[in-house]
Amino acid sequence: MEETTESPLQRKMTSRHLLMISLGGVIGTGLFLSSGYTIHQAGPVGTIIAYLIGAVIVYLVMLCLGELAVAMPVTGSFHTYATKYIGPGTGFTVAWLYWLTWTVALGSEFTAAGLIMKNWFPHTSVWLWSAFFIVLIFCLNAFSVRFFAESEFLFSSIKVIAIILFIIFGGLAVFGIIPIEGYSHAPLFRNFVKDGIFPNGIHSVFITMLAVNFAFSGTELIGVTSGETKNPGKDIPKAIHPTLIRLILFFIGSMAVMAALIPWKEAGVTQSPFVHIFHQIGIPYAGTIMNFVILIAILSCANSGLYAATRMLWSLSNENMISKAFGKVNRLGIPMAALILSTLGGVLSLISSVIPAQTVYIMLVSVSGLAVVIVWMAIAASQLMFRRSYLKDGHELKDLKFKTPLFPVVPIAAFILCFLSCIFVVVDPAQKAALFYTVPFVAACYAVFYAKEWARRRKATAAKNSERVGV
Repeated sequence: MEETTESPLQRKMTSRHLLMISLGGVIGTGLFLSSGYTIHQAGPVGTIIAYLIGAVIVYLVMLCLGELAVAMPVTGSFHTYATKYIGPGTGFTVAWLYWLTWTVALGSEFTAAGLIMKNWFPHTSVWLWSAFFIVLIFCLNAFSVRFFAESEFLFSSIKVIAIILFIIFGGLAVFGIIPIEGYSHAPLFRNFVKDGIFPNGIHSVFITMLAVNFAFSGTELIGVTSGETKNPGKDIPKAIHPTLIRLILFFIGSMAVMAALIPWKEAGVTQSPFVHIFHQIGIPYAGTIMNFVILIAILSCANSGLYAATRMLWSLSNENMISKAFGKVNRLGIPMAALILSTLGGVLSLISSVIPAQTVYIMLVSVSGLAVVIVWMAIAASQLMFRRSYLKDGHELKDLKFKTPLFPVVPIAAFILCFLSCIFVVVDPAQKAALFYTVPFVAACYAVFYAKEWARRRKATAAKNSERVGV
């Protein structure tokens, strides 16, 4: 499949860019901020179990995406695959859902950035800082693809280093090698079992899955970037294979440290667990430094998210599903109209001026988490149907440069686990609202697509009848 446009997108990304962009999309508020919410809801052990389940789900989805992205490296891959192998209505809906995932996520990222800035400027409003960062991230995305890739490589490197240091220092504190405020000896496992393994019940593990899925959303960015990657057949597998190891190292490692050092009742989203623990350890200026790192992480994630949302609109236009205006790119290879519309999602963060910022944050995380899980289901279903179609057309399995292992077990398992994540949201009143926004959005997407198809066919039929009358 080849992309065509008046001024094509540029293939400027290498394997190191893909690796760090996939990390940049993942390491944001989901780890640095909403991890506190998960600990508070599921308890220490429940949190680790929830993130382990989430890591497995994401890895299964990535194995499915790898086969598709290498076989068909196109920008906006998810909806293109869904269009071809599931149906055009589903492809149209998947594209808009993924756009919703990131535009809503932008709102949560900018809200989180405002909450971080409030630590330094307590008398300012969260929404004012959100507005400032909206403008900043828009400007970063308005430069060339190469500039975006290099900036994400730098930002993600800072995040990775910070998390590794957090795990090292936190681990030393857990084992009592570094003294920590409030503990006379090693606090290892004390907070894990203090109020029972599942203080809010085992069901709390599953009702936090949307927040966990939101934390892991961004790994699929590899698929979005495939159309702007120099050597997708070589670079995409390099980025996908270590996915599970990265998620376990960064997320499970961090969660274990947090759960061991922070009583689950004290965790939340008003302050990052990372800052809380560094304060406890007593490292000079560690709180300020960590807040700065978290701010970089949040803005990096927003930067990746805006890129993804913009490319999804470009792809919709490129496939003639929306106005051609969104498919036009400037001399720098940037689809500016798509960028402007996608940036509007960040405006959702400004409602923190009338609704408490913490409430806004949890609401946006839930909507974004549910939307991305539905997209993951579409990826799994697309791979299942692609493989069957590929073999049916007479191709041989050995010709695939990247093969999803254990077919069809992997795509089926990925689909079922994602579906269960959607079901569990009904149990949590705080996240149930996501259904009231996302389900009507999905229905509206299908309705708009088939209404447009009906109008197109009616127009085509009228044109044919006119030709016959003329003859």
